[in-house]
Amino acid sequence: MTLIEENTIAINRDVQGERKREAAKLRSKMGRRGTLIVNLVSSPGSGKTSLLEATAKHWNGTHRMAVLVGDIATDRDAQRLAPWVPVEQLTTGGACHLEIELVKRGLAKLPDEDYEYLFIENIGNLVCPASHDLAEHVRVVLVSTTEGDDKPGKYPKMFRTSQAMIISKTDLLPYVPFSVVSVIEDARLIQGDLSVFEVCSLTGHGIDGWCRWLESQREKLVASNFV
Repeated sequence: MTLIEENTIAINRDVQGERKREAAKLRSKMGRRGTLIVNLVSSPGSGKTSLLEATAKHWNGTHRMAVLVGDIATDRDAQRLAPWVPVEQLTTGGACHLEIELVKRGLAKLPDEDYEYLFIENIGNLVCPASHDLAEHVRVVLVSTTEGDDKPGKYPKMFRTSQAMIISKTDLLPYVPFSVVSVIEDARLIQGDLSVFEVCSLTGHGIDGWCRWLESQREKLVASNFV
């Protein structure tokens, strides 16, 4: 009988720290190029893809934008956006969130242009994506009227780490038990400086204000790189 000796090798490696450093490097690089990176997060079906469609239509070619679409499976959202903007699909194959390496690979596949805005449509999930830096300059969380107004209190980290909240599908407010006042109060107890936008992507309601906020965020980014 042959005895097999097993040895355990400990690798002291700060994987999360490495990812944060990679995200910081990409954020700085894209900022110097004048590209505002926006990480869109939400529950499944809150309207991230519809919001991006409405944003592209509103700008109608006046701003250069591209999208990286994250999904566990399929490229259906990327197909929806392809007629409007350069887009690349990021498929995780089961993971509940995107990570910086996948974002970098997707970015490398986009046409090499000086985009003013790069949107990352994250996996539909209010838990895991809150802990992962994707090199974004701003994180925006969507809450749809159909999913209830209790989400900020139930998932505080996502709202604490976001700079803006979009209340989507406002055309359905007359038909669902959703309080705009309550969701805003709840969210601002967690993140007092949260910018809030009420939108309906299908009708275009509120899209102008959302786009003006994005433009102001990019203006600040560009100005900070000339200080």
